[in-house]
Amino acid sequence: MLALRRLVLKDMDAAAAVHRASFDRALPWLAGLHTPAEDRAFYRDQVFKSCEVWGAERQNKLVGIIAFRLDWIDQLYVLPDAQGHGVGSDLLEIAQGAFPLLDLWTFQRNLRARRFYQVNGFVAVRETDGAANEEKEPDVLYRWTRS
Repeated sequence: MLALRRLVLKDMDAAAAVHRASFDRALPWLAGLHTPAEDRAFYRDQVFKSCEVWGAERQNKLVGIIAFRLDWIDQLYVLPDAQGHGVGSDLLEIAQGAFPLLDLWTFQRNLRARRFYQVNGFVAVRETDGAANEEKEPDVLYRWTRS
């Protein structure tokens, strides 16, 4: 059974670990961009302070996270072994219930993420060459609006 709950500061290290495991599996050519310590600090000092952060747990283990704020999804990651079982969709529904419009960025080469967002009603509105992002990876801006 999946349990969804709003995460607290003490959960941010586990959230960072979910992010890293998912990111590195989906984008192995970008693996190692940050150290685990940098990931933990990012979640504690930036994500937690600027976003509402929710987690999905299965058997008391965090398997997915979403961080969102007004009109934006900043982070959405699901552990590789938990993908394809509705975890991401359940987390996404929380943000979609909170705001009538949501934007997010994902990388153009992350085809699995792109399909997931499109199935969940997001539409690509802009692509870039990646020059403005930290990874220098071409990305795409997606938008969802409540009907």
